[in-house]
Amino acid sequence: MTFLPKWLTFLKGKEVVIANAIIAILTIGGQQLFSFFTFSCPCHVGQNLIYGLAFLGVPALILLIVGYALNSQTWRLVMGKRSHFEKVTSSNRLLKCKLVCFVLCSITGRALVAPVTWLAVTLINGSYYICAVSEYVPVYHYGAAPNVTASERRRILAMFPCSQLVPPELTRVRDEVILLLRYQSQVAGWLLIAVVVITVFLSYCLASCFSPLSFLHFRYWSSYVHNEQELFDEATEQHSRLYAMQHVKKFFGFVPGSENVKEIRIPSLREWQAISGLAFLKRVDEEHYDYSLLHDWALKERANGKYLRIDEGAGIITQL
Repeated sequence: MTFLPKWLTFLKGKEVVIANAIIAILTIGGQQLFSFFTFSCPCHVGQNLIYGLAFLGVPALILLIVGYALNSQTWRLVMGKRSHFEKVTSSNRLLKCKLVCFVLCSITGRALVAPVTWLAVTLINGSYYICAVSEYVPVYHYGAAPNVTASERRRILAMFPCSQLVPPELTRVRDEVILLLRYQSQVAGWLLIAVVVITVFLSYCLASCFSPLSFLHFRYWSSYVHNEQELFDEATEQHSRLYAMQHVKKFFGFVPGSENVKEIRIPSLREWQAISGLAFLKRVDEEHYDYSLLHDWALKERANGKYLRIDEGAGIITQL
C-alpha cells in the first residue's frame, strides 16, 4: 500500500523532467506516423533537397514555436514589458536584462525538447537525409555510369531513394550509396543527442554550482513557488468572481445563484447599449483599468431605474 505514495514522493518536484519526457515520447510517435503516412521522396533532380530539408526542418521549426507559445513563462516575460522597461532606472536596467536573459534561456531550453527530438529521430531514421543529399554523393570510385554527363549522373543519383526507378545494373551501387548515407545520417543523429545531453548536464552543473541556495534550501524554494502559484490561482478565481458579482448585482439587482431573491432590476435601453459591443481594456488612472463595459458602467453609473418585487408565495412579480 505504501508503494504508490513513495513513487509520488519521488516524482514530486520532477514535473519538468516528466513533462520533457512526455513531450519527447509524443514527438517520436508523431514523427513515425508522419513519416509513414506523408513522406514520399520525389526522386527528381532539384526537388529532393528541398523536399528532404522541408520535412526535416519545418516540423522542427513549428514545434519550436509551439514550445514557446505553450510556455506560460513566455507570455509572463513579454506581456506589458514595454511600459515596464520605460520606468526602470539605468542602474537597474542591466540587472533586469540579465534576469530576462536567464528566463529566456530557461524557456528556450524547454521549447527545444520537441524540435531536437524530432531532428534526432529523423536523422537516426535516415529517410529524410537520404532523400535530400542522394544526388550529391560522389560515386566515381564505384565506377558507375562513367560515360554520362554530370547532369545525367545527378538525375540517376536522384532516383536512388526510389528503388523501383533505379536501373538493374546500378542496384548494387544504389544499395552501397543508401548504406553510406544512412550511416552519415545516423552518426549525425547520435552526435546531436550526445551534444544536447552534455550541454544540458553541464548547464545544470553550472547553475547548481553558482546557486546561492543549498540543496535542501533549493528544494524548499521550489516547493514554496509551486504552492504559492496554486494558492494565487485559487485566490484569483475567487477574487475575480466576487468582484464581477458586485457589478452583475448592480446591473440586475440580485446576486446570481441566490435562492431568496426579493427583487430584480430592469435595465434600461441605454444601459443595455452601454454594456454591449466590443470591450477593450480601458485605463482609468495610473493604477487601475476597466476590464469590461459592464465594469466601466458599474463604476460610473448609479443603480437607479425600475425594480420589480417578487412575491414568493404567489409567484407574482410586482412593479416598485
